[in-house]
Amino acid sequence: MALAESIEYDKIEVVGLYKAVQIRKATVIKKDGVELTRAFERYVLQAGTLDGNDDLVDTDISSEPAEVQAICNAVWTTDIKAAWKANLIANKPA
Repeated sequence: MALAESIEYDKIEVVGLYKAVQIRKATVIKKDGVELTRAFERYVLQAGTLDGNDDLVDTDISSEPAEVQAICNAVWTTDIKAAWKANLIANKPA
């Protein structure tokens, strides 16, 4: 009787004007190769955040799977980052 746990990134979606990357991560538990349970976690990555000087700080994606990193690097172009920065500044709380 062997139990095994694995992580699968089974949905990666790019959405919206600023190319937010939505990720669904599945934690799968198997007993003797037969799936017993699957639990999901969702999270969203944006191109960056503002620092105290209103400069855009790129989101650290180094701990993300290679597949997610590749998608982020492909969609977060210089133009997207500039538009995202302008949006963050325009919607900054007073």
